[in-house]
Amino acid sequence: MARIISLDIGKKRTGIAVSDPLQIIATALETVDSNELIGYLKKYIAREPVEKILVGYPLNFDNTPTHATPLVDKFIIKFANVFPQMPVEKIDERMTSKMASQAISGMGLKKKDREKKELIDTVSAVMMLQEYLQTPNP
Repeated sequence: MARIISLDIGKKRTGIAVSDPLQIIATALETVDSNELIGYLKKYIAREPVEKILVGYPLNFDNTPTHATPLVDKFIIKFANVFPQMPVEKIDERMTSKMASQAISGMGLKKKDREKKELIDTVSAVMMLQEYLQTPNP
């Protein structure tokens, strides 16, 4: 089987998580500058088989777009132009940053380390991917 990549896209940074080849466990890959994301994915996909990309899709609780939704839509279009054969699936990212912050707080890290936005972005991507992997998909 191939891996699944999860992205928590932000204006400055993108947290990236990846599944194991059996698609059981989500692992943090890293946080990259959002402007360098396509280049990073090109290199990764060239060396590892990837089945699909999951993109955290930002919506308000009433399902209206957030200020970040156009940024994610723009990325999806750009990605589809570079990787036309790669499936992209939008997944609900509501509350993932808050849940990631809470999970990080429980890790016993120093306050300075807990507040690193890069860590929150990556943990958010891991949480989205792990939830996806645990949900039965048709």
